[in-house]
Parts: sequence; structure tokens; C-alpha cells
Amino acid sequence: MKYMILIYGNAQSRQVFEGLSPAQRSEGLKVYAALTEDLNASGEMIVSAPLADASLTKRVLVREGRTTTTDGPFAEVKEQLAGFYFIECDSLERAVEYAARIPEASHGLVEVRPTMDLSAFEL
Repeated sequence: MKYMILIYGNAQSRQVFEGLSPAQRSEGLKVYAALTEDLNASGEMIVSAPLADASLTKRVLVREGRTTTTDGPFAEVKEQLAGFYFIECDSLERAVEYAARIPEASHGLVEVRPTMDLSAFEL
């Protein structure tokens, strides 16, 4: 089964990260590096990436065949998507084990969401 591990952050968590010393930042990033290494070693990693600040978002709308864009994220919410891991593993429980290793799980928000299986649909 494939799972998205979604990592959320907010302005406060970004300020905390930016206020850390270089050594503290390095230690925090090593947690992600270890998780990525473990997922690669197990063959469960599909892809992972941090996302740029939400203020750089482009909202895309297509109406009556015309494409328009606006700046900023779609929703005015407290938490914004900050990064993700897309993995393939045997169970939701295994995906949750990986998600629990992400630092934001202890002081922010991490979500595990299974992907939909479209194999039953005619495409």
C-alpha cells in the first residue's frame, strides 16, 4: 500500500527553526536524514521533499477554459503543508511508525494518508 506522510508547519514553528543555532539545525536535519536513509535502505521510499514557504504558492484556477493564477496558499489556515514522504509499505501501522519519527510529530502535526487504489476503475 502507498502512503503520503504529510508534514505541517506554521509561522511559529518556522520562526523557532530559524532561531536555532547552526548546530541545533544540523541536529534536527539529521533526524530527517536518518529517516530518509532507513526508508531508502528498506526499499519503502518512493520520494520525499521539503516544500518552500507557503507564501510562494500559486493557486491555479481554470474557468471556462481560461487559466488564471493568484498568489499565496488556497486556504487561510494556521498550519501549512511543509513537506512530505511518499512511501510504500505493508501496513498503515508501519507508515505511522515512520511518521512518529518526524520531529513535527512531537510538537506540530504529521498526517498519514493512504492513497486510493484505482485498479478497480476502468480508465
